[in-house]
Amino acid sequence: MQGFLVQFIQLLFQALSFALLARVLLSWIDPMGNWRVTEIVRETTEPILAPIRSVLPSLGGFDFSPMIALLLLQFVGNLVIGALR
Repeated sequence: MQGFLVQFIQLLFQALSFALLARVLLSWIDPMGNWRVTEIVRETTEPILAPIRSVLPSLGGFDFSPMIALLLLQFVGNLVIGALR
């Protein structure tokens, strides 16, 4: 059971990381968010990115929240997996 839980958590964190990367790529391809897939990815990732954006200072139009979110996901994922093993 523990092995299943570890694999599930790894898969969850990996899926969230891919969603964040997809959001970055889609922001270049579809900046207005007209595509349905862009809307789904935004709805999935906004709960992660919004709190980070509220803490980050404005950096001249650059949004570094996805990069910080990826680093935090990696850190928290490793912390959780380490605690389960």
